Amino acid sequence: QLQASGGGLVQAGGSLRLSCSASGRTFSNYAMDWFRQAPGKEREFVAAVRRSGSIYYADSVKDRFTISRDNAKNTVYLQMNSLKSEDTAVYYCAADLGVIYSSLFDPGKWDYWGQGTLVTVSS
Repeated sequence: QLQASGGGLVQAGGSLRLSCSASGRTFSNYAMDWFRQAPGKEREFVAAVRRSGSIYYADSVKDRFTISRDNAKNTVYLQMNSLKSEDTAVYYCAADLGVIYSSLFDPGKWDYWGQGTLVTVSS
């Protein structure tokens, strides 16, 4: 089970930190991902951290967002800085055991999902 939290309303240029806590699994064995879905749009990749520690970002968030994981706390974080109105979306965390590189960016390839947390950036 994945539980996402930390969303809210923030002004453009501000920061938020999202958290996703996992239970019932050996967290360190899982790749973890953040996706987001804006109203009327498809779910899109934001950031991923593999169990090896390799990290990937969407071009749209690179240099503004930072993904990290704390295996001792079974939690993955998404630090979001310099937020823009186009970052407004519901953010979802996802987990998967055997995701290959090409699947990191495809929401259809992930097995486990959190419930989503809404981020609203006002301009």
